[in-house]
Amino acid sequence: MFNALNGTGGGGQLDPTAGNNANTALYSTFVVFGILGGAIVNLCGVRWTIFGSGFTYALYSGSYIYLNHTGKSSFTIAAGAILGIGAGILWAAQGMIMVSYPREEQKGHYIAVFWIIFNLGGMLGGILPFAINYHSDKGSLVDGVYIAFVVLECLGAFLGLALAPPSKVTRDDGSSVVLVKYTNLGKETLEIIKLFINPLMLALLPMCFTSNFFYTYQFDNINGALFNVRTRGFNNIFYWGFQMVGSYAISFLLDYSGLGRKTRGYVAFAIVLVFFNAIWGGSLALHNKYPHGLTLENRIDFKESSRASGPIILYILCGVGDALYQTFAYWIIGALSNDNQLLARYIGFYKGMQSFGAAIAWQLDAKNVAPKNQLVANWVLFAISVPSMLYVVWSIKEHSENQNVRARAGSDLEKYTGDEADNKTDTAAAVN
Repeated sequence: MFNALNGTGGGGQLDPTAGNNANTALYSTFVVFGILGGAIVNLCGVRWTIFGSGFTYALYSGSYIYLNHTGKSSFTIAAGAILGIGAGILWAAQGMIMVSYPREEQKGHYIAVFWIIFNLGGMLGGILPFAINYHSDKGSLVDGVYIAFVVLECLGAFLGLALAPPSKVTRDDGSSVVLVKYTNLGKETLEIIKLFINPLMLALLPMCFTSNFFYTYQFDNINGALFNVRTRGFNNIFYWGFQMVGSYAISFLLDYSGLGRKTRGYVAFAIVLVFFNAIWGGSLALHNKYPHGLTLENRIDFKESSRASGPIILYILCGVGDALYQTFAYWIIGALSNDNQLLARYIGFYKGMQSFGAAIAWQLDAKNVAPKNQLVANWVLFAISVPSMLYVVWSIKEHSENQNVRARAGSDLEKYTGDEADNKTDTAAAVN
């Protein structure tokens, strides 16, 4: 739902300033809580962290109703900052599930399954503004769209409680998905500090920083600046829909047993490299055609096939490129370890540094940095990330080393917090 809302440009508002500032606040707190997210999930468990953090999304969507009626952006900006806290925790929990539950040869498939579920929400969120605003093009989304987002996001938060405790989940080969180890606040703090001296994490920094930077340009300076409001919703149906196609397609390569894991990494890297350079080349051509965007009265409608087809196809390909990049990034992280607690921290680091880049990107747009300069910045940042991305692929081993887990005394298991706290018998069996 959040993706759908932001994909309309400016959070669905005619003036994107409030949405840009809210996203800057969001990603600023996301930086901190993305990094801390893995530790919080390890301490509190996935069910309660997903349940609690899900409501921060509903608060953010609801804040736009207040903005519609008052024109005051302060509540929306504050809701954005609160959402950054919730999102950092939620994404760490989601990422831990996605990359630690599957066997090594299934990680690409599991990432794709998540990406399909994830983008079904984006597609639905695209249908809502398209349908509700079909006969009303005021430039901003009406209250009904935001209300629908709030209802769906609250439902999603409650569904977090329906997840099975990780200690009760087993793979299809009978092995436990969780390597249960005693953890506490002091241990998690130390492990987070270690992330910033880990050579592989430092090498991932450019890739992390770049991975959400491009959303601002695509949402605000392509979809938001060139299309009317109903067409923005129409475009998002396909932007998020083709993300599912892109992620599912590359998952076959990432899990292909006929090639070694490092070779698969090199081939996927080459695909991402070529695809993104093509996207930015097409974006530059589109910018040169509409260097100042379009006025509200002259924006493109999806029914104008002669004007709409090229820009819409480019925007859809941007969605495919995002899916390829994110799926590849998660696969790289998942290839570094099979330890669920370590992967929760790695994912938290990825999301935190990703949010650092996003916060800067949204503020650049809020400060009215020229769209062409934003485009160039995106292309340069991608180029900078290429060597370090290649280094991490080169560092991947054919098989991740399983972490040795030693059963703790019963008193330690009594202290273990999170979803597994109520399943001490199960966790002891899993350790054994």
